[in-house]
Amino acid sequence: MWKIVVGFVVFAALAMFVIVKGGNKLDMSGEKHETGESRAAPAASAPASGASAAK
Repeated sequence: MWKIVVGFVVFAALAMFVIVKGGNKLDMSGEKHETGESRAAPAASAPASGASAAK
């Protein structure tokens, strides 16, 4: 039983260390997915493939 308590304390201390070192740069909001024109613009301006040029 005491090993579980010691393991929890060590894990909690490690987690607090990471959070404190991260400061305000730490982002815990989950995955980010780019949306909008900034990502779609390069795909729209990509050169045509060789198959369409053969027509």
